[in-house]
Amino acid sequence: MGPFVAVPVKPSESERLFLEGPQSRWRELQLLWRAAADFVRGFRVLHFVGPCVAVFGSARFGQSHPYYAVARDVGRRLSEMGFAVMTGGGPGLMEAANRGAHDHGGLSVGCNIELPFEQMPNRYLDRWVTLHYFFVRKVLLFKYSYAFIVLPGGLGTLDELNEALTLIQTKKVANFPVVLIGTAYWAPYLALLREMVREGAVAGHDLDLLKVTDDLDEAMAHLEVHTVERFGLRRVRKAAWWLGERRPHPGGTASTGASASHSTR
Repeated sequence: MGPFVAVPVKPSESERLFLEGPQSRWRELQLLWRAAADFVRGFRVLHFVGPCVAVFGSARFGQSHPYYAVARDVGRRLSEMGFAVMTGGGPGLMEAANRGAHDHGGLSVGCNIELPFEQMPNRYLDRWVTLHYFFVRKVLLFKYSYAFIVLPGGLGTLDELNEALTLIQTKKVANFPVVLIGTAYWAPYLALLREMVREGAVAGHDLDLLKVTDDLDEAMAHLEVHTVERFGLRRVRKAAWWLGERRPHPGGTASTGASASHSTR
């Protein structure tokens, strides 16, 4: 299978109208319906994926980048823990995390987004949905995730990271662990947060929401304590082939009695 090719396209008429302020009631009803259709597609695809960990990271770091191997190892380790690995579904570090889960036999999930340069779902996804609106994508990424691992990335990664921290800090979601991988890369970001604390814009204890490390063993141990143990997730025994048992899906080694959104969102 050859590599995906980015095909430039012009922004759609609906995208332009959405950002132009008030429209006719009929036009705005159409925009509302399109957002609702995004949600319905996402719910249908993701409802049975089980507990996920969302992995964020740059779409621009290819296989030759050192963090590609790190992201792939993250996906593998999360799969070994029993989580489905959820990403934005695109290339780069998203692909690497999905690849690590897919190669290990875990469930690999993506919430892809339509972009002007036509981002395609990466080839290592077991299930995915392609969405029109970024805000719908973020809702789905957070709705089905019990933890967030953030690898080096750009504006999109920062957007997802800050959204997660804001939702947790304001108690809109439960206090799910947020792990930053790459101490040197994230040092300027942490310095900015500390400056915000000095200025009184951020509470000092808000920095406790973050775990920053280069050690993946440490990262996984953090998830074990603050996700598996805290939320009472239980690992399901693997299917026994000699009894004719079959796994319900490629992942399926962790489960909970309620969906990730139950009583925590």
